[in-house]
Amino acid sequence: MKQMWRIALAGAVLALTAGPVSAQAWPAKPVRMVVPFPPGGATDAAARIYAQHLGDFLGQGVVVENKAGAGGEIGAEYVAKSAPDGYTLLMGAVGSHAIHAAMPDKPGYDFATAFVGVSMATSMPMAVAVNTKVPANNIQELIALAKSKPGTLTFGSAGPGTSQHMAGELFQVVTGTKLMHVPYRGSGPAITDLLGGQIDMVIETLPALLPQVASGKIRLLGVTTAKRATALPDLPTLMEQGVKDYSVATAYALLAPAGTPPAVVDKLSAGMQKAAAMASVQQAALKLGADAVATSPADTSRVLKQEVARWGEVVRLSAAK
Repeated sequence: MKQMWRIALAGAVLALTAGPVSAQAWPAKPVRMVVPFPPGGATDAAARIYAQHLGDFLGQGVVVENKAGAGGEIGAEYVAKSAPDGYTLLMGAVGSHAIHAAMPDKPGYDFATAFVGVSMATSMPMAVAVNTKVPANNIQELIALAKSKPGTLTFGSAGPGTSQHMAGELFQVVTGTKLMHVPYRGSGPAITDLLGGQIDMVIETLPALLPQVASGKIRLLGVTTAKRATALPDLPTLMEQGVKDYSVATAYALLAPAGTPPAVVDKLSAGMQKAAAMASVQQAALKLGADAVATSPADTSRVLKQEVARWGEVVRLSAAK
């Protein structure tokens, strides 16, 4: 009887300790960081800035995997429905996912509950850019041109319901203009058509625009944030150019499926914060027009809630579908 009791007690102890031991052993294989847009956009840039350094911290490779489509929702839904074991993560465009959550045609998951925040990654302003053939050298000239030809000036975006799309919708609301929206499967394809003159303008993130400025095929007219961008100190904001109450920035965050063990989330967040403190990461982000802004899981979750509330209001004001 005593021997059976000892065996039962040993089994109970092993059961109690299995969870912590398993968490300590993570990761035992490479981690996938899913980017829900094609290569070349701001989300992809944010992922690649952090992936190598996060992998060094974890002692396992962090592989960036692009799963594009539906304005970022194919990749996001894939991660939302993945096993919450820390091996499949999302580098999410927070604004885009929050916007989709507010749309009448909602994605196949609940953004507010499907993920747990790991860490913010980068924050960046956007800029209004036009093809150089467009006869506008500043925001007021662009507004006048749009009003002279209602519904004919085209603006591209990374897809329906993305931050780029909603930035364009908000622009129309506050300026009283009417533009023609042309959605793409990501920032990269939209920029390609802007360079080629197939579309007239975009309101796009600086990482997607800055590498193309030297081409001479696009012209930046203004940044969307309340303050000028560090990377473009000579480019005035839209507010400086008379567009009142227009302030838009984009934020990117590392997210994990809901139910991921807190110890795993904390370890991932610690790695992101350590990477963000590195001068090389800060410089890489700044080169793209972004700021490295890693945060704790609690702070990340707070930002997610704020973005859901904010972009829900923008959707309501614009009546976007």
